[in-house]
Amino acid sequence: MTDQLAISTLTLQHRIPDDWVADPWAEVRPLIDGVDVLKEVHPEGVALSCRHWTGPAESWPLAVTAEPRRVMITEPTCTAGCCGALYVTMRREGDQVIWDAWENTSNITALPADIRFDAAQYEAELARAAADRSWEEPVDTVGRLLEQTLAGSGWFEQWGCVLTGVWPRREEPDVPEELTTPEGVDVEFHQVQAPGERTCSYGYELFVTHDQSVEQQVRQLAARILADDPRKTAELRER
Repeated sequence: MTDQLAISTLTLQHRIPDDWVADPWAEVRPLIDGVDVLKEVHPEGVALSCRHWTGPAESWPLAVTAEPRRVMITEPTCTAGCCGALYVTMRREGDQVIWDAWENTSNITALPADIRFDAAQYEAELARAAADRSWEEPVDTVGRLLEQTLAGSGWFEQWGCVLTGVWPRREEPDVPEELTTPEGVDVEFHQVQAPGERTCSYGYELFVTHDQSVEQQVRQLAARILADDPRKTAELRER
């Protein structure tokens, strides 16, 4: 069998990006036979966030069908249009998954070779990674569970608002304590406006402690938000 037809193994690794300010959630980084080959050809690229792995299996970033699908597999922390991104076309053929037709829109011209995976191993790894919570720190778990609680409550809709999202806020490395915001979560929502009207955005800057359980903190933070009209208790960030 030639190298081109060799069967590789996919491993998906959760990793907090070095430049996490752009997206504080973990990226889900694909390793091929244990090697981060994407870093070799697109070193500035970040894989798609774990937040893209929360829906049904067919919506996961690396999901495949017999129909070829072009996927942006890593992107810079700015935008793909600014600094380029790495794309691959993926499809399923029988008992194999194929990644080919690589495209690098940055200034780097090197590209990985075509890659074949065993479909059963590939799909099992996607399912494992989607369910993996072992990488989470308390701030991640609080953020994830608080977003689930708020989204399921329907509270913002009662006030004509929509929950934009919840994000972990990490301690900034190499920054003096007095100059950085303590670890916590940020909650953002916006008010639904009539067409042509400017959107009003609001936010909460909440803190996470290490002396209470994650579940207890989620209950307390949710209770604070759900106690009154959020437009009165949150910070107005943009009108």
